[in-house]
Amino acid sequence: MVVTTAVLAGQLTIGWGNDLLDAARDRAVGRTDKPLVDGRLTPRLVRGCLVAAAVGCVALSLAAGWRSAVVHLVLGVGGGHAYNLGMKATAFSWLPYAAAFGALPAVVSLAGPDPAAPAWWTVAAAAALGVGAHFLNTLPDLDDDERTGVRGLPHRIGATASRGVATALLVGASLATVLGPVDTPSWGWAVLVVVGALGVVTLLGRGKAPFAAAVAIALVDVVVLAVVVG
Repeated sequence: MVVTTAVLAGQLTIGWGNDLLDAARDRAVGRTDKPLVDGRLTPRLVRGCLVAAAVGCVALSLAAGWRSAVVHLVLGVGGGHAYNLGMKATAFSWLPYAAAFGALPAVVSLAGPDPAAPAWWTVAAAAALGVGAHFLNTLPDLDDDERTGVRGLPHRIGATASRGVATALLVGASLATVLGPVDTPSWGWAVLVVVGALGVVTLLGRGKAPFAAAVAIALVDVVVLAVVVG
């Protein structure tokens, strides 16, 4: 519970930090879904919430153990803010996602009185899931990002290639999660069949189907990883 709350607090600081940094850019492209853009929230209020969340994040992370705290604060939270502060506009935009998501298994396994290194496959699956989510999350905003000077790796390789990379990474996360444990779950093969079918839709489908299928793969990966690790 402490680790979960610490991670949530860290994500709040990243989300609010992103909204503050991107307010002018969001306004320029007409992002009326953003409360800072349409005036529903003031920058001062969001900054105050960010500081409160940051204090809570540090305190809760330390409560889980110093090893877990270092990994979470440096790789998880630090990676997210590094993305917001400029890495999202570089060819290394994927790196903070790999670091932050890949660190999560260690944040959990290093917490508590008996810290231990995470299984390699959990780190690989989480990192692949994170980078895949980065490519997937960027797809709807490629044009708006380009107009405001944000050119991460997905923007540089284009929508079609990004969709292929996202699919490969998400399927790879599924493979690592199912095949990584010493004893492969009996239901794991059925999961891989479903993921494979969704992968075909992601690559060959039309309209909104590819994006929906990719999101479905990501959700399957998250659920399977939680079940296997938990």
